[in-house]
Amino acid sequence: MSASVSFDPLVELAGMWTTELAERYLPDPGLLPSKYECVDGNLILSPYEAGPNVYAADELRGLFKGPARAVGLRVYTTVNLQMTAQRWIQPDFTVMRSPVVGTWAQAADAVVVGEFVSPSSRQRDRLDKPAMCAREGIPYYLRGEVDLRTETATLWFFRLADGEYQEVAVAHTGGLFEIAEPFPVSFDPIQLLDL
Repeated sequence: MSASVSFDPLVELAGMWTTELAERYLPDPGLLPSKYECVDGNLILSPYEAGPNVYAADELRGLFKGPARAVGLRVYTTVNLQMTAQRWIQPDFTVMRSPVVGTWAQAADAVVVGEFVSPSSRQRDRLDKPAMCAREGIPYYLRGEVDLRTETATLWFFRLADGEYQEVAVAHTGGLFEIAEPFPVSFDPIQLLDL
């Protein structure tokens, strides 16, 4: 009697992931709902951190939607932002030049990429993803940190200059987050908290 051989794409395709394979094998039904991101063929899974980050991303979308539409842009929470066939991320928040049609949004069409920092992906959200987005020439990067226990929210907004992101705005709870480009918007970051 021969033992049955089972195919586990997460193991068998390690280092070889592409958007084509992702469409075929993901999401994995045996896992909790997760973000599936890929860097140079290496799949990176991180659990969705429901609660404060999801709420904040949705609130931010609401605050940005009208001003973005007024200048012809679209605002999304989670998209599959493709940089190459073997490199993509799922930002918490993305502003695009045109509607996303299908599974993959193209990085060349992104105007703002935003991440709410999660405990499971602090380095990726603070360092790795901004560096990837800068290499792709995405004009703006937004980073947020929210904490319901302390009732605090902070937003940092960066503009790409000479291949690196430079901080142009920062605001904490009780202050005013204000930007003029790529569209004007201002609000107190406390509006991102589910209080």
